[in-house]
Amino acid sequence: MFLNKDKKGPQPGPQHLALLPLRDLVVFPYMVVPLIVGRERSIKALEEAAENGKRILLATQRSAGTEEPTQDDIYSHGTVANIIQMLRLPDGTVKVLVEGKSRAKITRFLDSKTHFQVAIEPVKDPDGDTEDRIKATASIKALFEDYVKLNKSIPPEMLLSISSIDDAGRLADTLVAQLNIKLDERQKLLENGDALGRLVTLGKFIQSEIEILQVEKKIKRRVRRQMEKSQKEVYLNEQMSAIQKELGDRDEFKSEIAEIEARISKVEISEEGKARLTKEMRKLKLMSPMSAEAAVVRNYIDTVLSLPWYNYSAEMSDIAHALRVLDEDHYGLKKVKSRVLEYIAVSSLVERMKGPILCLVGPPGVGKTSLARSVARATNREFARLSLGGVRDEAE
Repeated sequence: MFLNKDKKGPQPGPQHLALLPLRDLVVFPYMVVPLIVGRERSIKALEEAAENGKRILLATQRSAGTEEPTQDDIYSHGTVANIIQMLRLPDGTVKVLVEGKSRAKITRFLDSKTHFQVAIEPVKDPDGDTEDRIKATASIKALFEDYVKLNKSIPPEMLLSISSIDDAGRLADTLVAQLNIKLDERQKLLENGDALGRLVTLGKFIQSEIEILQVEKKIKRRVRRQMEKSQKEVYLNEQMSAIQKELGDRDEFKSEIAEIEARISKVEISEEGKARLTKEMRKLKLMSPMSAEAAVVRNYIDTVLSLPWYNYSAEMSDIAHALRVLDEDHYGLKKVKSRVLEYIAVSSLVERMKGPILCLVGPPGVGKTSLARSVARATNREFARLSLGGVRDEAE
């Protein structure tokens, strides 16, 4: 039910108003705000205001947790507001709709036991350069338009409302309600009676918010592209699986892939080599088993896996044994044997020889291969023969 407004009471003077302390809220002129009031002193202040012109001063508490605020707990600047509607709720609280009208400063608190009663003086906007205000107003409107395009939480219809405001003070107070500004910053804007100064402060804040929103938009766009790429790969892999299943060779290819992966996991190879094999396996999984490129990748992986990684022979560097083996296998060739023994002698003195490679040159049938086999037997190394007959290009 609506409160009884016919009850008579003391009529305050034009500059004496009841005070309603607010928690976590700063009301500006031209704002229409619904409030739920539950504290007894605040309800008394509303009743007093409703009976005497419906004008009340809204001022914010310094700390929202203060249940029974004193004079020192309330900011000295507030907003004179009109009570549009009051409704008593069943739980004893009062729902009130107020509209901010003008700024005011508390000059002193009056004696009142039931509620806060204060004397106020209006805070007027100082006269300034009209041209500067016009420029600032146009600049803020353009900034706010860019802000609305990036911030989807603000309805586009708000631009129409803002564009129709030409007064600098009203524009600043209207914009504050649409921006996510901290409570203490809002209070500073309320205490600032200079409309041009408020527009400059809001312009800096909007510009900062625009930069933050642009960075967030770039990050979201990058994440979206990565997600789309990942979803595309999953979709294509599923399509490839379906096609290969229809061709009837997918199960065999899967078992081959599993076998190669098992060999890769067991092989003793450097981290660089294992990373390269893993990369080639990813490529192989995405290929059709029947493609020529898949065969090339498989042969490459098989070749790498078949290499004797970290499988070394116990090299023998006994010069007497090497000479005996060379003499058993070959007669003469004193110069060649001397060079081979020299190589073995040097290699026995140093841990590792960098660079020198023995190269035997001569026409077919003179004993190059048999001599290499004898060197391998003399040094206890495995003999590997790779025929390069017919190779005419170093690239081959």
